[in-house]
Amino acid sequence: MFSTLWIGLFVIIISSYGFSVIYGRKRRLPPLPPGPWRKPIIGNLTDLPRPDEQDWQHWLKHKDSFGPISSLAVLGKNIIILNDAQLAVQLLEKRSAIHSLRPQQTFTDMSGWDEILGALRKPEDVRKTRRNLYQEIGSNKSILSFNDIQQAEVAHLLLKVLEAPEKLQQHIRKRVEIFPQIPREAGAIILKIGYGYTIEPHGNDPLVDLADKAMEDFSYALLPATWAVDFFPMLKHLPTWLPGTGFIKTAQAYNRRVKAFSGIPFAFVRQQMQSGCFTQSFLSNLLASNPVEPGSEDENIVKWSAGSLYAGGADTNKSTVSSIASFFLAMALFPEVQLKAQSELDTVVGRTKLPGFEDRENLPYINALVKEVLRWHPVVPMNVAHASSQDDICEGYLIPKGSSILANIWAFTHDENVYHDPMAFKPERFLVTPEHPHPERDPHLLAFGFGRRACPGRTLADSNVFLSVVQSLAVFNIGKPVRNGEVQDVPLKFLPGVISHPAPFELAIHPRSEKHRELIQALEKQYPWGKSDAEALGSVVF
Repeated sequence: MFSTLWIGLFVIIISSYGFSVIYGRKRRLPPLPPGPWRKPIIGNLTDLPRPDEQDWQHWLKHKDSFGPISSLAVLGKNIIILNDAQLAVQLLEKRSAIHSLRPQQTFTDMSGWDEILGALRKPEDVRKTRRNLYQEIGSNKSILSFNDIQQAEVAHLLLKVLEAPEKLQQHIRKRVEIFPQIPREAGAIILKIGYGYTIEPHGNDPLVDLADKAMEDFSYALLPATWAVDFFPMLKHLPTWLPGTGFIKTAQAYNRRVKAFSGIPFAFVRQQMQSGCFTQSFLSNLLASNPVEPGSEDENIVKWSAGSLYAGGADTNKSTVSSIASFFLAMALFPEVQLKAQSELDTVVGRTKLPGFEDRENLPYINALVKEVLRWHPVVPMNVAHASSQDDICEGYLIPKGSSILANIWAFTHDENVYHDPMAFKPERFLVTPEHPHPERDPHLLAFGFGRRACPGRTLADSNVFLSVVQSLAVFNIGKPVRNGEVQDVPLKFLPGVISHPAPFELAIHPRSEKHRELIQALEKQYPWGKSDAEALGSVVF
């Protein structure tokens, strides 16, 4: 009995000590980052941005109210907002081992976009997809095989703009009437590189039209902290006739399109390879080097590796897609930049030939201009959400396990403490001069994501933007439109979405001289229009 008493006392003492340690530890946990007041039950549900709102501007308000790091909670789910680049690098780059998951996004799953690289949650699937992308387009050496494709498609863009400069947006954007989200020529380049597919050169193309609309879907399907169903998953089971359930039909429409978007071009390449008549491409290279069983999980990963290349889940197309339009807009709004760039081109390359990749190292101002395009309006203003796999501490604040972390890229590239006069378009900020010995931060460090989720295709994206910019500047003068002798204003407005593009605008574009006109016209012989593969799609089964 005596021993039993002592054992009992010992258990009580140990239990009390353990409780005090655990309770004390919980009490000593640091606070969450500051944020808006949380309402009972729903928390900060009403503080989320609307799908049609510029979410980067919405979250930027947190910086003024709560500082560079803030937080919200919706039904127990924590959201961490980062409005400072150093904090983003600290968490998402240096500690990427614990902040590289993707949060559960019910609307993304419902819409069928959960297999794109930007939304993948399984680490092994992420690793395989990134490996596929890096193998084909992840280094300067690997993208050399695609240089001719890029040259040809940029040449076709110049020819189309020369033929009908007033239809610039029909050349950069596929169909003006619905303002789609994919520039036609950028889409042509990615379809050629990704699938060896040649688009219809002078009219509508079914695959471009499909991808065009799918990209619009993608831009909304992955919006972070926006869809109510992401916080109330049970909403997906409601009948569609109930008010407020329009998101269900939206997701169903997205799902039908994404299956076609991923399946049709994949089946096209499979069919072409089986016939022995195919164009070398990203997908054909993968299938040739890594044969996969039809219907297998590995086949699905290969299929979505190519889909990610186009969609921008790998960020490869994001930069090209939006940056071309932003570049044209900036040249009209900041003509002095255009003149400086053209002066450098005339001095280094001359006026009798088009510049190419081989000239890049001798064009410092053009390279600075490309950086400024990425900084002035980052094409992904809010980084796709990361999720934390364990508790962490940042700046004395708790980042709980399972938190969604949103990095405001737009805020980073417009930080007045880093970039002088951030709303202005000034390539000089990246050049070293006697008056400016310290260049401002290179936006490449921010624009292509962080850590294990960084863009594996950024090398291809960068080369594509460079070639489009440098050859357009070499042959065209870009300015504001003139009506009845009066110069018209050009709106500076950007649309919401994961991938953000300039709102529709009108410009005046003319060849710099008759010699430049002839230079463009000569491209048609050098890069003839290829026969479209659209007809072959009719026999594709997926």
